[in-house]
Amino acid sequence: MSQNRYNAYRVMWILVLFDLPTETKVERKAANVFRKKLLNDGFTMFQFSIYMRHCPSRENSKVHVRRVKSSLPKYGKVCVFEITDKQFGMMEIFHGRKEIPKPTPVQQLELF
Repeated sequence: MSQNRYNAYRVMWILVLFDLPTETKVERKAANVFRKKLLNDGFTMFQFSIYMRHCPSRENSKVHVRRVKSSLPKYGKVCVFEITDKQFGMMEIFHGRKEIPKPTPVQQLELF
């Protein structure tokens, strides 16, 4: 196995940002279904309308991006983008004016 296979430029993070209408019961249900599909696909909530997922490779991230696209709700705005682990590691996170520690990267193993 090549050493550069797991470098910080091949490992990817997918971020899904969305603003969905929730004024009617049907819209709330559609928003909840979309959110649950993200959670079932391994995404975690970063902020209320921002979900993220760690992927061991660009190829793997493309699979999950396709899944997100296939479950888009009829109304609202959804933004999906991918960043490298290196870019994710340069993120600065603050709670108020106090900087909080960066999240530790997920260690995933490939079985084949």
